[in-house]
Amino acid sequence: MNYKIALIKGDGIGPEVVGEAVKVLETVGKKFGHTFEFVDVLLGGCATDAVGKSYPDGTAEKCKACDAVLLGAVGGPKWGSDKPAEQRPETALLAIRKDLGLYANLRPAVLRPALADACPLKKETAEKGIDLMMVRELTGGIYFGKRDKYQTEDRGLECTDLMAYSEKEIERIGRRAFELARLRRKKVSSVDKANVLETSRLWRSVMHRLAEEYPDVQYE
Repeated sequence: MNYKIALIKGDGIGPEVVGEAVKVLETVGKKFGHTFEFVDVLLGGCATDAVGKSYPDGTAEKCKACDAVLLGAVGGPKWGSDKPAEQRPETALLAIRKDLGLYANLRPAVLRPALADACPLKKETAEKGIDLMMVRELTGGIYFGKRDKYQTEDRGLECTDLMAYSEKEIERIGRRAFELARLRRKKVSSVDKANVLETSRLWRSVMHRLAEEYPDVQYE
């Protein structure tokens, strides 16, 4: 099998990390009979330096033409919050998430018992080890809501960020969590702020409904 991989090397340690990852892929390919075609794609601070904006035209199309995307890291003090939005690396990250439909951020957290002494948790907890999978919604909410900035008569400059979630967005990330739980310990813990936020009340109601479809998964 031949696979086409988009390489977003990015900034800082990104190029170093991606370079080593490519070596691993090539070794795996030799062992299992795969070949890889690597396509360099500019994104982040390095793109700002090269073409004047962190998310160059055609970036999403190049990635969609590949089988997978390998992203190193983007950002750094050089391209901080004092820069225009189109030059900041985080603007590019949000844009590519949206354009590629990358709504599920899977973050494993594992602590082996042998490393218990290095963990700040209570000893009796750390000694048991930790094996969690955080499932974070990545294309909705406050990062992607409407923003506004306006001058008030008595409070000076005022800014707003709208946090919005739809049933569809909540359902697809919730379903991903339940499906992953079936492959693990069959337990899902949904985290919200339903005592304050209307979006969290919607989140909770959708998750409660989804839980009924997965009676084999413990839900809280």
